[in-house]
Amino acid sequence: MTAPSEIREATSLQFPAGFFWGVSTAAHQVEGGADNQWSAWEARGGIKSGERCGLACDWWNNAERDFDLAREIGINSLRLSVEWSRIEPQESSFDSAALLRYRQMLDALRQRGIEPFISLHHFTHPRWFEQKDAFLNPNAPQLFERFARKVVESLGDLCRYWVTFNEPNVYATNGYVTGEFPPGRKGQVATALRVMSAQARCHLLAYRAIHEVQPQAEVGWAQHYIVFHPVHGGLDRWIAGLQSQIFNEGFLQLIEQGRFNFPLNLVDGKVNGIGGACDFVGVNVYNRFHVAFDLKSAGQLFGRVFVPPGVPQGDPGVDKPYGEAFPGAIRIAVERATRLGKPIYILENGIPDAQDRLRPWLIVNAIKEMHALISEGYDIRGYFHWTLTDNFEWAEGWRLRFGLVALDPNTQERTVRQSGRLYGEIIRQNGLTREMVEEYSAK
Repeated sequence: MTAPSEIREATSLQFPAGFFWGVSTAAHQVEGGADNQWSAWEARGGIKSGERCGLACDWWNNAERDFDLAREIGINSLRLSVEWSRIEPQESSFDSAALLRYRQMLDALRQRGIEPFISLHHFTHPRWFEQKDAFLNPNAPQLFERFARKVVESLGDLCRYWVTFNEPNVYATNGYVTGEFPPGRKGQVATALRVMSAQARCHLLAYRAIHEVQPQAEVGWAQHYIVFHPVHGGLDRWIAGLQSQIFNEGFLQLIEQGRFNFPLNLVDGKVNGIGGACDFVGVNVYNRFHVAFDLKSAGQLFGRVFVPPGVPQGDPGVDKPYGEAFPGAIRIAVERATRLGKPIYILENGIPDAQDRLRPWLIVNAIKEMHALISEGYDIRGYFHWTLTDNFEWAEGWRLRFGLVALDPNTQERTVRQSGRLYGEIIRQNGLTREMVEEYSAK
């Protein structure tokens, strides 16, 4: 007689017990009313759509409303960030009321059976820190360490998992190369590399401080990984490799070995003592971009980066396509992250899709990709979809809708999308049924 468990295994893709099925969020995008360098950027007209964050998803007043939705969907973990500008609005002056509000949020998550993951820096920080030249200030590591220590001392009894930085490569690239993020500098590749080095030094001091305060803590960071796919061989392949080296590899190399590889090491020196200073690697993975050598694309290292017609794409941004939706990017990113020898969490994966036309397909095929990797022995312990509720998407404003839950920012009305219901069913099954795999077979 065939055991029921054997029948279940034959007809579904099951995940390990205790797997984290989560969503990721960021303070500025959901809380509303923050006073940081991003709100100043918005006031100066830095948002492509001309919009302002405003009330966002109103989490500062009522995050619990969305925590209820997360519980109803079945989510068992939620990544949120704490807003440095609320906690330390003036240098050396900490706001106990802000820390109390974060305690309330974490307690509310735990009451709902949801494990919190906290990001300490998700693109935003106080204006006073920005005025000091942010991470280019030589004292930045000590300032960040002091902030991290205060947060863990205040919240550590309610959270075990800590993400020091969200996407340091995106922060550095968009702030100092493309100019789409504050401080809005363009073409300063060497400066961007110095910023990443500084963030690595901040990470190291924070990592040590967190473990000093909370020895059982799990500390990592969230690495954004983009697949740069050469159109042809030769120069296309070389340029795509160079773009990946600068964007994907820089921070990974710093954590892995304490230095950049050549030629990036010509820009910045070693980060002494950082090698292996993480307990897990968070991977944020969304897109594949196609690359062709182009002498007219000097700003992109002579590699024209584009999305060809006919591939799955989410909704476009204000002035360019978002990128090819490519579940296979998870495999490429995980294979790279595994070299650090640490557990891996997919801390962001999603698609801007207001009509929910591709999100169900992406979720199923991303999870299918993860299941194959786990079956091959890769240590993946959680998947966090970006995001729970539509939110203010940085330089794109309200243009891009990533939520499992649709949000009307004017009325704050919420509607669970079909993808949200599908994700809930996946969580209840702790994997994919055969019917799910067949219905959303790879495009």
